[in-house]
Amino acid sequence: MQMTGPQGQKIEAILFDKDGTLMDFQRSWGPWTAWVIESRSAAQGADKNAVAQALGFDLAAQIFHPDSAVIAGTPEDAVTILQPFFPANTPQEIVGWLDPDATHFTPAVVPGVKESCDTFGRLGMKQAVVTNDFEAAARDHLELMGLAHLFDEVIGYDSGFGGKPAAGPCLGAAGRLGVAPEACVMVGDSLHDLEAGRCAGMIPVAVLTGVARAEDLAPHAAVVLDSVADLPQWLCS
Repeated sequence: MQMTGPQGQKIEAILFDKDGTLMDFQRSWGPWTAWVIESRSAAQGADKNAVAQALGFDLAAQIFHPDSAVIAGTPEDAVTILQPFFPANTPQEIVGWLDPDATHFTPAVVPGVKESCDTFGRLGMKQAVVTNDFEAAARDHLELMGLAHLFDEVIGYDSGFGGKPAAGPCLGAAGRLGVAPEACVMVGDSLHDLEAGRCAGMIPVAVLTGVARAEDLAPHAAVVLDSVADLPQWLCS
């Protein structure tokens, strides 16, 4: 079976964002972020409520606000926000705080992701992850979720192509896969993902498993789906 885009173009590869697309964002990062804020603020004498507010995080509910600057950002973006609250710590030390350990971080896979990726694999589609996280961290998370074997490439913001919303990471993934950008779909839960895919000449597809709203994503996407689980049906229709 051949998969085609909305204009009838042949699709040869699917690129996925990680957080909020393959991984349930709030369930995975909410409890861990609350622990980091609480523990680091207590240790360094920072105001935990002010730190949470700066990160766009509801400490009591353990969830991110939709307009949080760190949702689709890089670790460097998070460091920029956190540094004023922890002036005695170097950026390198703060970056180290952002590397979650298995004791406090449990990534939750979005239901249906494995089945969809299995379907694409059987159809001979190439698949890659394009994330603004560290490449090594992304690979670790995929292993923890039992998804690592499904992807041909993993591109992080430190993989040499820059970060989203620039087109570089998507183009880098397409190049490594040996697929023309126009034969790729870029799937993500944020405007950063959709902008990166569009600028790379790919088909941008939005999913609602992050924190962004459908009405905000729709103007920038070829389609808005509930989750990656709905992607095979849309591409095969």
